[in-house]
Amino acid sequence: MFNKNMKRLPLASMENILKKSSNIRISESAKKELREVLESEIKQISPKAQEFAEHSKRKTIKKQDIEMVLNF
Repeated sequence: MFNKNMKRLPLASMENILKKSSNIRISESAKKELREVLESEIKQISPKAQEFAEHSKRKTIKKQDIEMVLNF
């Protein structure tokens, strides 16, 4: 899925996200699955957000570009 040179989202971050929405322990497989889902979403959102940024003649993706993708 990811190039070996690309950094992955930290599993500790996945645990923090999951703990904020539940009061139970989180398995390693659950953390890894959440990471896979989030990385997949990021890969889908990023090119679309880039299009919005480029349309606005910017090289930087801003919050508004992400919001546009999510609300499109």
